Amino acid sequence: MGKAVILVVSVVVLVAIVATVGVLTISGHHSGSESAQLQMAEISTSQKNIREFCRPTDYQRTCETTLASVAGDDARPEDLINLAFNVTVHHIRQALHHSSVLRESARDPRTSEALANCRELLDYAVDDLRSSVGRFDSFSLDKMDKFIDDLKVWISAAITYQETCLDGFEGVNTDAAASMRKALNISAELTSNILAVVTYFGDTLDKLDLDGFGRKLLADDDGELILYPSWVSSGKRRLLQLSPAELKPDVTVAQDGSGDFKTIGEAILHVPKKSYKKVVIYIKEGVYREQVHVNRSHTNLMMVGDGPTKTKITGSLNYVDGVSTYKTATVAVVGNGFIAKDLWIENSAGPEKHQAVALRVQSDKSVFFNVRLDGYQDTLYVHTQRQFYRDCTITGTIDFIFGDAASILQNCLILARKPLDNQKNIVTAQGRKDRRCAGAIILHDCTVSADPAYFPFRHRIPTFLGRPWKEYSRTIVMQSQLDDLISPQGWLPWLGDFGLRTCFYAEIDNRGPGSDKSQRVKWRGIKNIDLNHAHKYTVEQFIKGNAWLPQTGLPFVPGLLSPMEPGRIH
Repeated sequence: MGKAVILVVSVVVLVAIVATVGVLTISGHHSGSESAQLQMAEISTSQKNIREFCRPTDYQRTCETTLASVAGDDARPEDLINLAFNVTVHHIRQALHHSSVLRESARDPRTSEALANCRELLDYAVDDLRSSVGRFDSFSLDKMDKFIDDLKVWISAAITYQETCLDGFEGVNTDAAASMRKALNISAELTSNILAVVTYFGDTLDKLDLDGFGRKLLADDDGELILYPSWVSSGKRRLLQLSPAELKPDVTVAQDGSGDFKTIGEAILHVPKKSYKKVVIYIKEGVYREQVHVNRSHTNLMMVGDGPTKTKITGSLNYVDGVSTYKTATVAVVGNGFIAKDLWIENSAGPEKHQAVALRVQSDKSVFFNVRLDGYQDTLYVHTQRQFYRDCTITGTIDFIFGDAASILQNCLILARKPLDNQKNIVTAQGRKDRRCAGAIILHDCTVSADPAYFPFRHRIPTFLGRPWKEYSRTIVMQSQLDDLISPQGWLPWLGDFGLRTCFYAEIDNRGPGSDKSQRVKWRGIKNIDLNHAHKYTVEQFIKGNAWLPQTGLPFVPGLLSPMEPGRIH
């Protein structure tokens, strides 16, 4: 297919956003009054296009009024998507400014921190929306599959960032919370509307017959299959199979002075920013007591240690001592393309300190291999974007894997620890706010078991697979070993009947005494899916991992395991 043809078809498909069959026309059937027909005739083409553009959204009035305020009389269908992104960014920026104004008058530390977090989070939301709209300039049908997937992930992240801003006000100044909720009301609806339009766009394309050009693997301009991103050189296509010495790190961290720096934080300050190739930080054996932050500008960064029992990064920030959950992370990763290998990351605060994150991740296409994550409540915060965990160990008590990333944990050991006597263990608390968001927590070929100290108490203090933190919480447990610590009910309510009808919880092809589903709760949100449906939540389908994981050398299962074949790798 030539580039000119691709361009023409791309425009035709984009028009499909605003019309399933066609744009509104004056009906030829004279069923209404003559005055009504005349009134319809006076509606501008722009108004017709806006009305059809907004049809798939949940907040149609907001969609129509905001677009009408910025669209000219001759606004074309292909103009509206850019206008929708830009007006949404404008409203988020207004909310961001509002958070700064509120912070100037904040009197208590928790409110001040919540508002500061809002400013950071809304800045991330703006960045992701700007990245999304920027992709329309280079859109072509032959790369449509990746294009739509990227848009859904980035727009979903923008929704999550706005919700996380509001989550920060739990237990603090209600006036500030109400003011921020009001400030974010329109932007939240607009962001949801954009996701609805893009989802409709993708669904429409799926239904079209485009001579095989509709759904392709990522390819270059000549149609050649790309298995590796541009930043991966031929000599670094098996990064995770190399020893630290073979990796030839860019920077070495060692507490004994034998490296370039003694702290990880210093090393991060001295590595290249916005890198298109992998930048490797080797962290030698030792205990590093520091908060590590990989910010947005540090892209394609890799941290490798001497093993998950030797290279330990530890902190103890927690909610009880006055720090917001979002900021308690011992390690926080925002820059895209992050890889971690052979590390131990811990939040040592303990169960009595409640929320205390070990690792928070917002890095798109990030990978964690042979990493140990220790904590109690909220150990692993899979916040946003696409994330993959392989051969990792995660320990905790309450909601210890939580967030709204498109996250898959494969062949991981998940150990419930002993909580306080008045607590229950919950493995997951997935945070999907919008029914179209890309996020889910997927446990594939994992083992869920009891930490030795908890083992004697596992029947008195039960462990649940998850509870619905947000209304459209989505968690799938498949082809995994579930030991006898799992409560026969399986899943736990969050509060009353919140989310029980709208969540999506599924278990399929699991094994072990905890996999017996005969006494599971009977909520509407508990789904019985078959293996064909389960394939949607595999590495190759859900996070399109075949396009970006092979170059790392990471062992992974792209699809479902064959029967009686646990641990089969790619």
